[in-house]
Amino acid sequence: MSKKGLFITLEGVEGVGKSTNLQYIHKLLSDELQVPVMVTREPGGTPLAEELRGVLLQPRGEHVNELTELMLMFAARAQHLHERILPSLHQGVWVLCDRFTDATYAYQGSGRGMCVDVIASLEQLVQGEVRPDLTFLLDLPVEVGLARAQARGQMDRFESEQSAFFERVREGYLKRAKCEPDRFVIIDAQPPLEEVQAQIRQALLTRASK
Repeated sequence: MSKKGLFITLEGVEGVGKSTNLQYIHKLLSDELQVPVMVTREPGGTPLAEELRGVLLQPRGEHVNELTELMLMFAARAQHLHERILPSLHQGVWVLCDRFTDATYAYQGSGRGMCVDVIASLEQLVQGEVRPDLTFLLDLPVEVGLARAQARGQMDRFESEQSAFFERVREGYLKRAKCEPDRFVIIDAQPPLEEVQAQIRQALLTRASK
């Protein structure tokens, strides 16, 4: 096993069960594989990045320009990456992150219609060559995910978008997964939780054994 930690991300539209499965992966890594793990999220992960998360997610009457949203995402990511993610990886700690730059391509790129080249330029500026080693894409029909998200209660600014927006986001995710099959593992998030987690466990143990 490499001394450098593995960078694992979880992605998907609203209501796919990221929080529940993040906890499951954390326990699997800690208890079964016995590796040191740091769990974090985006946007967020540091005090400053969490403040920016609040700005991004808070519903507001003012229209948030797409470029403003994109720049805030990468501002939070720059702080998060350099203050927490990279130091952890260099210390041999595995990083398990709820969303990363794939979400930006899906939400701001496919969802908002932002230019992919602009996103790629910011990705290179902020991250250099840093990319996740393994990405789980939890996938299910948009209407199912939105129904689950609505059942949780009050919706944030992103969760309040129309279903057409999330259809574009889902398509964006699936397109990225198709382009990078060695990094992405698509998990069918519609079956019962036990079946979803069995998929995750098999994929994670297979990858960790390499």
